[in-house]
Amino acid sequence: MFTGIVEETGTVTRTDRRGDVLVARIEAGKILETMPQGGSIAVNGCCLTAVEVGRRHFVCDLTEETLARTAFEERLKPGVRVNLERPMKADGRFDGHIVQGHVDGVGRVVELTRFGESAEIWIEVPDGFEHYLVHKGSVAVDGISLTVASLEGRVFSVALIPYTLEVTNLGEARSGGRVNLEADVIAKYVERLLAARG
Repeated sequence: MFTGIVEETGTVTRTDRRGDVLVARIEAGKILETMPQGGSIAVNGCCLTAVEVGRRHFVCDLTEETLARTAFEERLKPGVRVNLERPMKADGRFDGHIVQGHVDGVGRVVELTRFGESAEIWIEVPDGFEHYLVHKGSVAVDGISLTVASLEGRVFSVALIPYTLEVTNLGEARSGGRVNLEADVIAKYVERLLAARG
């Protein structure tokens, strides 16, 4: 489990195809200090396995299933910055919100507007995802725990403080760009329970 509090950004240094698997090498820093080989790591909000861990990098394998459900096919290119978070420890402090690392859909950036040091980003969600969003509710965008500021049909906005713009990759978002989205798991459980009641 993750919390949507990005620890650092890494940089994709290489991607290769090995059969039906995309192999991504990502340069990172402090997260590598306690990352074991075979450990989980959230990359832009998607839980992946570090199949190789070096002093300054780690490697992940991405299957066709992962590529089909995320924005990685388009965005996981050499030179691109990615948001990184290690799993939460059982005795850790809970910040953000419950983030499973299971991408529910891919959103499209409509606009990023800057207001001096802060910014606002508008994102269009895939059909059906909008009913998981509520005003002031939680949503994970590229693995970042954010609060829905406004909601208009299938488009929602979030406010970005200077810290978020500095320590994540959202400051580099551009209109038309794609982002990984994960709905609040509590909303998904509520939906399931209500559906069972018929």
